[in-house]
Amino acid sequence: MLPAILKNVHRIHDFCIEIFEKSPLTFLLKGPWFANMEMLLTVDPPNVHHIMSKNFDNYAKGPKFNEIFDVLGDGIFNADFELWKYHRRMAQSFLAHPRFHWFLVKRVWEKAENGLVTILEHACKQGLVVDFQDLFERFTFDTICTLVMGQDFGSLSIDMPRIPFSKALDDVEAVFFHRHVIPMRIWKFMRWLGVGKEKKHEQARKVLDEFIYKCVAQKREEMEQKLSNKHNEDQKEDSESDDLLTLYMMNQDKNTNIGIDSESDKFFRDTILSFFIAGQDTTSSTLSWFFYLLSKNPQVESKIRQELSSVLTCNSLYNFDQLSDELVYLHGSLCETLRSYPPVVFETKSPVKPDILPSGHKVNPNTQIIFNLYATGRMKSIWGDNRHEFCPERWISEKGKIKHEPSYKFLAFNAGLRTCLGKDMAFTQMKMVAAVIIQNYHIQAVEGHPVVPDISIIFRMKHGFKAKVLPAISTSNPMTRVRYGFELGFQHLPNHASGLPLDTLK
Repeated sequence: MLPAILKNVHRIHDFCIEIFEKSPLTFLLKGPWFANMEMLLTVDPPNVHHIMSKNFDNYAKGPKFNEIFDVLGDGIFNADFELWKYHRRMAQSFLAHPRFHWFLVKRVWEKAENGLVTILEHACKQGLVVDFQDLFERFTFDTICTLVMGQDFGSLSIDMPRIPFSKALDDVEAVFFHRHVIPMRIWKFMRWLGVGKEKKHEQARKVLDEFIYKCVAQKREEMEQKLSNKHNEDQKEDSESDDLLTLYMMNQDKNTNIGIDSESDKFFRDTILSFFIAGQDTTSSTLSWFFYLLSKNPQVESKIRQELSSVLTCNSLYNFDQLSDELVYLHGSLCETLRSYPPVVFETKSPVKPDILPSGHKVNPNTQIIFNLYATGRMKSIWGDNRHEFCPERWISEKGKIKHEPSYKFLAFNAGLRTCLGKDMAFTQMKMVAAVIIQNYHIQAVEGHPVVPDISIIFRMKHGFKAKVLPAISTSNPMTRVRYGFELGFQHLPNHASGLPLDTLK
């Protein structure tokens, strides 16, 4: 089995589909006796439901996962049991807060208007070819830096400056995949020797650590300076204090018993890196595939543009949550993109105690269970005969509402108790970006440019997505309405935003 994997590693995604189509949606993979390599690959919805929901307490990330993803430290992705509960409780309290939500909306809109539109307008006038994958990676890098650390590093600009942190993140994600394919003893030996991909991984890790620890130190200094200069207890905080790192530093639970120092720089480093993994490449990957699919399906783009024109008005920003529910076809199109091209290729679990899955397969603590999200979206038994078609209508009910699909069938945001806390945040961000671009431009893919998936845990395009930017056919200027809505929205706050400092929202 191992030689077959190594032979097909360059086309591993399609190779997995072929395996699942010839098996009952579950396949036991074993490596050589010395490799400590026993994996159960499954896309069977009952198995996923059993592991992620019905028998949740018996399944953890496991020690193998922690070794493979060691760069993530004690962040929420590696955490299990009490540590995971702590991370989730803290993240949920901040991400669900109306104050942070408005901070998110404002920053994303500003970056879309002052970053994306500036570059796209320049490319449109000059007839330039744009790598949209690189564009969206820069957009999400700047927004996640702002949301998590309160700093905008300005990577999304006309001169397109180099981003060492983003490149380092790509490198460690590629190694994550490599460590699943190569037997553990071999890649550990490579790590000990400091050669190959493991050498690249160590170099990338140093870049990530240097960047994040520097940001943590700056944030501590900034907060100490604000505290020393604060002479009025009722003084209103500015919007920069709504970033997640500030909220974590100000609201640590002193009574936790989780085995780590929740006020240490390493805790903040692991937490920040988890947010970057969750919020940068996943969103940029989805947006890249979304606009690629639109370029191949102009009828879908036309329907989305019509929906945006009928729904978005001059007050579109301050009640975006309500209007977002009316963008049904756009939401369905994003879900269809996530089904076809999930940003994270696979999810991993290991049983704490021996168990028997609904498929009849026996698993034990040495078994690594892998859900293949890419293959799941292409199974005829799960999604029907039109599984290879880009069909947003499959997500829309007869009543014109979004149709719910169970998470064990649609795993893009994980499932069960580990369902992604940033799901709503991701949809908000993607819809705002889509609204700005689709209302104003048409993205035309460059003919002959190869668009194929890269071999990494994040489902990005190997050669990027090259396209030209053309003006959208419209009799009006929607961007005028969007900008007017942005200004108007922060002068007339909705009820659910009451109590937020006005200075934060202006």
